[in-house]
Amino acid sequence: MLRKFQLDTPREGFINITSQVREAIAGIDSGICVIFCPHTTAAITINENADPDVTRDLTLGLNKAFPDRPEFKHSEGNSHAHLKSSCVGVSETLIIEQGHLVLGTWQSVYFCEFDGPRKRSFYVKAIKD
Repeated sequence: MLRKFQLDTPREGFINITSQVREAIAGIDSGICVIFCPHTTAAITINENADPDVTRDLTLGLNKAFPDRPEFKHSEGNSHAHLKSSCVGVSETLIIEQGHLVLGTWQSVYFCEFDGPRKRSFYVKAIKD
């Protein structure tokens, strides 16, 4: 089953989408799910949910690693966002067992915005065993 979700994003940052992923897998006892972002300046990742400083630090680190540079030629001026998306990746795969996502104690699924604010979407495809 394929589910599409939409969200309004800030200029940049990490949006916790774990509840939407859980909604998409409801009724599946065992299997896998893929979370996919169809945008070239955004991404999907799994990281810590307990301390909001972690996602702020991730944003800071990515901005330091991939700054906007005057040498970039892309006419839209968002090459740094494309680099971040390629580095982080546009999908994650999770195991579903006993009706639950298999995540670590402190883990959540995040939609990563690198070139907002925008109306964005992501997909969750759940496959039963």
